[in-house]
Amino acid sequence: MWVGCIAGALQDHEYIGKLTQAGFDSIDIEPTRVYSIEDARQYLTGAGLNVDAIAPLVQNKFMSAFIHALKPTPKECCGPACCS
Repeated sequence: MWVGCIAGALQDHEYIGKLTQAGFDSIDIEPTRVYSIEDARQYLTGAGLNVDAIAPLVQNKFMSAFIHALKPTPKECCGPACCS
């Protein structure tokens, strides 16, 4: 689970940028859980990694969150010539 989750993770500014490019606004990130090194200790130890050595790199740097954003309602079009 950790590999699948972390491998596809984006930094918050990257995610906000993608939502903005897609036309969303009023973007809000609501953290639901911030992960500690203890959340991954068993997995990382089993993979042969020195958990204490890498702890500063991952401690509290990953989170799960709800993303809230709004896509504005398009303005009504008066015909094919006025819409772009």
